[in-house]
Amino acid sequence: PHRNNPKPDFGFPLVNQTIEVSSGNSARPLCGRFVIPVKADHLEQTLRAPAIIAGVGVHTGQRVRLAVRPAPTGTGIVFVRTDITDRDNRIPVSGEAVVEARLNTMIENGAGVRLSTIEHLMAAFCALGISNAVVEVDGPELPILDGSALPFVQLLDRAGFRNQAAPLRFIEILAPIEVTEGDKHARLLPCDRYEMRFEIDFDTPVIGNQVVDFVVDEATFRSDIMAARTFGFAHEVEALRRAGLARGGSLENAVVIDGDQILNTGGLRMEREFVRHKALDAIGDLYVLGGPLLGRYEGYKAGHAVNNMLVRALLARPDAWREVVRTPDMAMAG
Repeated sequence: PHRNNPKPDFGFPLVNQTIEVSSGNSARPLCGRFVIPVKADHLEQTLRAPAIIAGVGVHTGQRVRLAVRPAPTGTGIVFVRTDITDRDNRIPVSGEAVVEARLNTMIENGAGVRLSTIEHLMAAFCALGISNAVVEVDGPELPILDGSALPFVQLLDRAGFRNQAAPLRFIEILAPIEVTEGDKHARLLPCDRYEMRFEIDFDTPVIGNQVVDFVVDEATFRSDIMAARTFGFAHEVEALRRAGLARGGSLENAVVIDGDQILNTGGLRMEREFVRHKALDAIGDLYVLGGPLLGRYEGYKAGHAVNNMLVRALLARPDAWREVVRTPDMAMAG
């Protein structure tokens, strides 16, 4: 069904983008104070119509065109590199498909076809409840757009949403899983809903120590998370470009910090925008598991690499998770 969500007023001008639209009760303890009612339509969901957007890849600098199309139940999220025709160009999303997570999340199929920077679209898919979609891209990287998930959410809203016959499957966390890399760490804990806590700590007064702790649902994502932009430091840009990265980065698609100043005209879109964006990335990184979590994620300075380490650690422990189907009056193991 079409949603009648209010349009939030973010108080900042949006970057113009090219957008086209074609035609039960568990016995597990609660993590929060209140029980969140189980939605009556716990079904898989796809788009009502195809939708198209174009933009520049933040690392390659190449202009790319992306088309999101409806898909049958059980498809999951599948990316297709339409610019590659001499071998298998379909890349189904999974935890094992992630092959690089230095500055973004990159996936690869068995034929060696790769696609990078999927995390912002994956976060939008997760928050809006899209279980099945085929995403066609004519280049090696998704467009960065304005550096947040907002343009992707707007794209999906224009396409519309359609419930499907299959029940939605959740990834229920049964036992704690934790990974550490230097001073960074992330963990998953059992919980009866999807919660997230993220903390960052930078040695600059522009950022400092920031924390967010919230329930991951559509309303919170729309109001508090989706518009938070990626960020970086001016002194790192030249090194990244020498390494063949950040060629499409600009003040149009990232918050740039130089010493104790933010270079973007207008400054930040919201308080704690930096940590909100790290949470956005984590939502997208975890959605490669194939469904929304019933669990609590806690991250400290965690980036894409640590998030994928956590995904792989979970998949290596089949006793620590299970797929479940939630209905208004039951929870069943899948």
